Amino acid sequence: MANIVLQTQALTKHYGSLTAVKDLTLEVYEGEVFGFLGPNGAGKTTSINMMCGLLRPDSGQVLMHGKPVHNGDDQMRARVGVCPQSIVLWERLTCLEQLQFIGQMYGLSARQARSNGEHLLEELDLCEKRGQQARTLSGGMQRRLNIGMALVHDPELVVFDEPEAGLDPQSRVKVREYIRSLARKKTVIITTHNMDEDERMADRVAIIDHGELLVLDTPECLKQRLGEGDVVEIRLDVPGTEVDYRLVETAQEALNGLSTGVELVNGSRILRMRTPHAVSSLANILEALVRAGLHPGEVNIRANTLEDVFIQLTGRRLRE
Repeated sequence: MANIVLQTQALTKHYGSLTAVKDLTLEVYEGEVFGFLGPNGAGKTTSINMMCGLLRPDSGQVLMHGKPVHNGDDQMRARVGVCPQSIVLWERLTCLEQLQFIGQMYGLSARQARSNGEHLLEELDLCEKRGQQARTLSGGMQRRLNIGMALVHDPELVVFDEPEAGLDPQSRVKVREYIRSLARKKTVIITTHNMDEDERMADRVAIIDHGELLVLDTPECLKQRLGEGDVVEIRLDVPGTEVDYRLVETAQEALNGLSTGVELVNGSRILRMRTPHAVSSLANILEALVRAGLHPGEVNIRANTLEDVFIQLTGRRLRE
């Protein structure tokens, strides 16, 4: 079993009458990418700040390698790197100067900070920009430089807040691949609203809402256990030019027990539904439609996604 790097035990934080985080208990293992998800106002930022030793919990505790973490603990800060969603740079410092300055703020010698900075610029494909001021960089380059600033003191635990925010597809791929490569030597926590991003990168995912942990498992296990099932779309080969909405009633009766949410797509002849394990159920679905006098044609199947799981758990209501 992997070593536990970070552990929270009944972590709770109140702001007046508001309970921002309630009894949060979880474990983050060595070398994994841990996704930490939740709607706006769910308690993610408060939880992360307590995990990093930046905010004191009202009750409960955070352990790192089994030892309690205290608010303002300098040793804890040295072992954790944080890359915020908002890019934070000094516009008139060069790339290398940024990294050396941050490294020295973490207590590294000027020589070690410079050496670490040179190495990170190479890893992040920024070597050619080492002597350029940050204000001259593209958004993708600035994001990569910000990642380097979170890593220059060689932390063992790195927290990324929306690491792909505002990036073009090429930069997203570069950042995603780099974060995955970090997991071979560090432990990574990602907070994001991009479900596709988390599904691609995370080994395990925790979803919280209203300050409480709802689920914690691998993306695949969550998709198998939760969500409303895979999406199946079947084009009906029926005569006439007008769509007969009685088709839906007929299909709903025929597919009772096999599928849910049966509907016609935007007035077309495409029948959409959700069903668990769509591939293995497809033959029964088609047979039921044929028996009902419907004529199934082209079939498309979309697998259940992490976003489907997230929406089922947290609802569709917009959050401020």
